[in-house]
Amino acid sequence: MQPKNLKRLLRALERQGLDVSYNNRIYSVRLVNSPDVPIAEVLLPEDLPVEAKALKQLANLASVRHPSGGCVCRACATPDFHPGDAGVAIGSVVETVGQVIPGAVGSDINCGMRLHVADLTIEEFLAKRDQFVERMKGDYFFGTRDVTMTAQTMQALFQYGVPGWLDAMLNQPTGSVVKSDLQQLAQESDRILLGGSMDGDWKLAPEELVPNAGLVRDGGLATIGGGNHFVEVQRVDKVENRPLAHAWGVREGQLAFMIHSGSRNVGKYIGGIWRDKAKAIWQKGLKYPDSQIFPLSTHSHPELVASYLQAEATAANYAFVNRLLLAELLRLRLREVYEDVEAPLVYDLPHNITLPEGQGWVTRKGACPAHAGQPVIIPGSMGAYSYLMVGRGNPAFCNSASHGAGRIYSRFDLNRKGASQSEAELGLTGIDCITLREERRIEEAPAAYKPIQSVIDVQVEAEMVDVVARLSPVLTFKA
Repeated sequence: MQPKNLKRLLRALERQGLDVSYNNRIYSVRLVNSPDVPIAEVLLPEDLPVEAKALKQLANLASVRHPSGGCVCRACATPDFHPGDAGVAIGSVVETVGQVIPGAVGSDINCGMRLHVADLTIEEFLAKRDQFVERMKGDYFFGTRDVTMTAQTMQALFQYGVPGWLDAMLNQPTGSVVKSDLQQLAQESDRILLGGSMDGDWKLAPEELVPNAGLVRDGGLATIGGGNHFVEVQRVDKVENRPLAHAWGVREGQLAFMIHSGSRNVGKYIGGIWRDKAKAIWQKGLKYPDSQIFPLSTHSHPELVASYLQAEATAANYAFVNRLLLAELLRLRLREVYEDVEAPLVYDLPHNITLPEGQGWVTRKGACPAHAGQPVIIPGSMGAYSYLMVGRGNPAFCNSASHGAGRIYSRFDLNRKGASQSEAELGLTGIDCITLREERRIEEAPAAYKPIQSVIDVQVEAEMVDVVARLSPVLTFKA
């Protein structure tokens, strides 16, 4: 089948400077009169809208080429594809050779997902729901959390990520982590992509977070962040792949805890520095790219490419620990309220990062790595199912999968329209959303998002991922 009015749509896109074709749910796109750049492919269910702005952003990204050498050799997008605020579409995946593109990651470096499960029934949880929520509101919203660290621990965090942070904490525990099972945290590190550790450099972190001595009280660590970031309590509603779910410790009827956050202000700091630096070193006398996306070339500035990747890794290490601490605060409160709860980690993975893959690097902007056998976490809206998947390692999509359902309406549109819409129209009826900001509830209403089921189904049909388990929302924390 073809989308309705396909010919009219393709003509309209051509008028916007795009050469677009369609075949079996895949839109192929590149800039008009650009035969020497790769064709980017977008997998999109037939019932979802095609957004010209997002297609233009993807075509621009696919055409990024440094004049000194370096190019995009493959580009694609996942079905949660939608326009990005900084000129790069969410859901974009590019493989580059001879260059890296700081703007393709942006400032939310190592934004990602983390999933825990616990042997609590929904009835047991709801019986003490109010006690649990009040404790979590204190930690997540009112600053009652204590994530104090020594200067040496912060340096180790930025340098080595989770393993460095753990070693330093084992040597000198501080803050609420003194109550944690550090041995459990150490054992769980192999359930984090890359072990939660990249090649960072603490000297590249914001100076106020890495003093030479003393204690650091970082207001950004263990915070959810705004926008679509969240912490959600869920129920394992249905298991589809029982052998794999059993191996990962997942069973029907369990509670699950899903966390979506990233590197917070550290990512903004590092991402901003390198966005400006990539532009500042552009060769004098050469026209800026029309897209305003500036790559760094290994041919002209190999030292800057290495420095950028280390800076990105430094922020990524912070994000890994940020998600760990968000989860650990929750796990500590679970033990206070429900007593003997282990809540082991299922998996933690980034969806906003540059990684060495293929012939050079693969940069994912709002897309998960989905290598063969690897767990993949795809959330729906707070009124829809989320999914635990397993990657199929499909090279046609750079071994990637979507990181969610994707937005239909911007936050601005929802705030503007939401005031005149009912709870039912926004999809908020029966939604248990814990937030201090009513506008956040409207911005993130289920009506803002694409239907998750078609996004999942089309990726399963394309052999990108398979379903392991389906999770239903219970309550959601939104900052």
